[in-house]
Parts: sequence; structure tokens; C-alpha cells
Amino acid sequence: MLARWLSNRIPPEGEHELALLNRAFEPLSASERVARALELLPGTHVLTSSFGAQAAVTLHLVTRARPRIPVVLIDTGYLFPETYRFVDELTQRLGLNLRVFRSEASPAWQETRFGKLWEQGLTGIERYNRINKQEPMERALAELGAETWISGLRRSQGPTREHIAPIELKRGRYRVHPIFDWTDRQVGRYLSEHGLPYHPLWERGYLSIGDWHTTRSLAEAGSVEGLRFFGLKRECGLHEP
Repeated sequence: MLARWLSNRIPPEGEHELALLNRAFEPLSASERVARALELLPGTHVLTSSFGAQAAVTLHLVTRARPRIPVVLIDTGYLFPETYRFVDELTQRLGLNLRVFRSEASPAWQETRFGKLWEQGLTGIERYNRINKQEPMERALAELGAETWISGLRRSQGPTREHIAPIELKRGRYRVHPIFDWTDRQVGRYLSEHGLPYHPLWERGYLSIGDWHTTRSLAEAGSVEGLRFFGLKRECGLHEP
């Protein structure tokens, strides 16, 4: 059944069929999941990364299997200086085929028109995310013709991700999460074994790293729930249904 779906590019028709697809991927190692996804799932394949705390794992894992896969970064214009340097470091070190997408309106233009949206409560934050993250990502996937989207989401990253599967179908695309079941310990072991770095802010207590204006260290936030978006939400919308 799996071979029939994928050889004919026929997507699973319901939850039962998708569950069967996942049962084929779940027992595999992360590197095997990547290899099978690249082999069987429809192309074009893209890898997305926020270049966050542990981003080097998925970047290394996937580009070892397909070195020139497009790596999509959504640049809001408000990333930490350390993040931009981290992007440059990993791009050079891993030879990434980096593709950067941004809002069509610059940060200065947005602030002139709308003010600082991230200071305008949940409604402002959601509008900010639509303009600076969701729209550029949809444009990136469309321009690249992406049919399969690989990302480094993990169940252990929080309650909003605790039910993710290795393979999902969202908005007409396959979503692949090769390290969906990894723990922080497994991530740390992989980075150590391959001599890969954490994001430079990791050692300063930044466990989830996004824009400088809506990211807090654990010491600043006081709890995991307050690390991003002042505790008003956990996700920016890129990985929501």
C-alpha cells in the first residue's frame, strides 16, 4: 500500500492510511527516515530552519543525505545578532544551499505603518507573525515548488508539539519530522559526536530562540511558558494546522 501511494503520488485518503504510513517510518532511525523520505516522498524537497538552539542537528542530518537541498530561513529582520552569525557559521561549515525569505515590507516600514506590533497584545503578535513569518514561508514553499517539507520539530519541545508524527499531510504537502521522538539528551549526544555547536545563546539560558523582542531567557521569563511571546502563545503559526 505504501509503495502504491508513493509511486503514484497518491496521498493517503484518511487518518487510517496516514497512520499506516507513519507506522512504516516510526521504527526507523532518524537518518533512515530522512533517506526514505527523500527517496519516496514527492519532490521538490525543502528543509526549513529557524537556526535556533539545536538547529545544527537537522541541518547536518539532512544535508549529509542531500547536500544541495534548499534550506529555507525566514528572516524577520529582528533576529538576534548571534543568530545571524550562527546562520553564517553553519552555512559555511555545512555548505548549505541557503534560501532567505522576508516580508515584502521592511521592518522600518512596518513600524511606521503599524507601530511595534509585538507590543500590541496577542492580536498584534498574531498580525506580526502573519506578516513576517507565515506569508514569507508560504511564498517560499510556493516559489520553490515544495511538495515535501522537512523540519526539526520534536515532541519534547512542548505541549503544542507533543502529538506530532514523523509524517503529516498539511495544506497539500508532506511534512517530515525525522527527529520527532528525540530527547534533549539525544540531541546533545548528536551534536557532541559530530562536533556541532549549539546556538551561542543556549549557554545563556535561551532555550527557544526567535526574535529579540519576543524571546526571553529562562531566568528572565521565570518559566518555560514565558520564553516566547510574553507567554501569550507558544507557536508563531508556521507549524500550526
